[in-house]
Amino acid sequence: MKGRFQLGLMVAVLIVAGLGLTLYKHFALGFPLLGKDISTVWSIEAWVSFKARGEAAQASLTLPDQQSDVRILDESFASPGYGINQTNDGGQRRAVWSTRKADGRQDLFYKVKLRLEPGISPSVNDQPEPFIAPVLPEPYQTAATSLLNQVTDRSADPVSFAGTMISQFNAKEPDQNANMLLGMVEEGVTLPDLLVNLLHMGNIPARIVRGLHLEDGRRRQPIVDMIEVYDGTQWQLFDPKTGKAGNPEAFFLWQRGAKSLLDVMGGVNSDVKFSIISQNVPTRELALTQATQDGAALIDFSIYSLPLEVQNAFKIILLIPIGVLTVLFMRIVVGLRTSGTFMPVLIAMAFLQTQLIPGLVIFISLVSIGLWIRSFLSQQNMLLVARLGAVIIVVILIMAAMSILSWKLGITQALTVTFFPMIILAWTIERMSILWEEEGPKDVFKEGGGSLLVATMSYLLMSNPIVEQLTFNFPELMLTLLGIVLLLGQYTGYRLLELKRFYPLVHSVNSVNSVNSDK
Repeated sequence: MKGRFQLGLMVAVLIVAGLGLTLYKHFALGFPLLGKDISTVWSIEAWVSFKARGEAAQASLTLPDQQSDVRILDESFASPGYGINQTNDGGQRRAVWSTRKADGRQDLFYKVKLRLEPGISPSVNDQPEPFIAPVLPEPYQTAATSLLNQVTDRSADPVSFAGTMISQFNAKEPDQNANMLLGMVEEGVTLPDLLVNLLHMGNIPARIVRGLHLEDGRRRQPIVDMIEVYDGTQWQLFDPKTGKAGNPEAFFLWQRGAKSLLDVMGGVNSDVKFSIISQNVPTRELALTQATQDGAALIDFSIYSLPLEVQNAFKIILLIPIGVLTVLFMRIVVGLRTSGTFMPVLIAMAFLQTQLIPGLVIFISLVSIGLWIRSFLSQQNMLLVARLGAVIIVVILIMAAMSILSWKLGITQALTVTFFPMIILAWTIERMSILWEEEGPKDVFKEGGGSLLVATMSYLLMSNPIVEQLTFNFPELMLTLLGIVLLLGQYTGYRLLELKRFYPLVHSVNSVNSVNSDK
């Protein structure tokens, strides 16, 4: 009882560990579980240009940070003749290009790749900074005070206050206070700056943010100014043109705060433009890159860290447990006889290279010819080892002859005969020959047919794209398969094919019970 409990506990641990690691890689690391998932990666290029004046030049561009629902995958810079450094200015990343001397038009490039990934929330302390309510020149200060009083009466919290405030300026016919304040916009003050100042006058934390709408194929796209309002727990985004709250769909925040987007020293006519393009990439490759960047131990110490040549070998090796499980089920539960315990798995491995129908034809032809040669050798009273060696040589000769003949006839499928394991074929021929002599051809056909049936089933499973993806992307599932194999090893019940053999006995017992009940 103690041994069975230990085995049961081991089986449970193996199955749970395999499934748990698989689910972790899927949900935490983003590996696709089923199908060839495709993810959209956005590439944004910032093109900084200015005219240098023949002296030292320096350009500083605000860089985006990690943010909610977005994962930055890669960054790159292109700046011939310039040195590049990254600095942190009050919590905002900036790229600084510098050179000793520059003359004429200068072009600098920054490129970022990102992926929209809902659910990501970087752990950053994004609390509002202290601010001082501005004082506007008259008559704007009086109009602002009156407008703030109106908005306060019509709102209940910072979010509704901001929404009501913005709607005052976007109305078809603004009231006299809003109309007066719009005069500041005509004088050069931007609407987002005006709204932030009014919110600060209402003692509400607010700031300007700049971002881009992600649209494929956009060139020379200008950056968009938005407003963020702090509601006491988090920042809420507002569109100053519509007053709509919430993050727009496919919108990437480039900068938070009212600091300049671009600063240039030693140059004039500076400008920055943005181009956007999207591309589809396999989710597995993307997840692998992200996990490597994050330093996930499950990836660092895994098959993915091996050379590509070794990884390709493991793509096939990791399919073998699927064939093993198929053989165990067919032998232990179904009760099918095979020639050799795991010989069907090796045949299925050969089928992966030859395809099913050509593989069956080649295998049956080789075994049939081999059996005929083996029957001739058995009449010469040879020793077992010598006879087996002769069969191996004959099998090689047959394989070479089939390849040459098929090539001359233009049948390229037969060239894959070399993928069949020669030693296993020779030993299979030897076993079938002995079985023919001892039990007769009927048992030979039973074992041979059973082997081909199990090999065909194994091939169909091993060649399934979903199975191939699961075994290679989630080798942890081998632990689960090991647990199932251990569980099958404890099966002591009737095999399905034995039910047919015992059916007459069950029928006779039922007949006897029926007669007794009639009496």
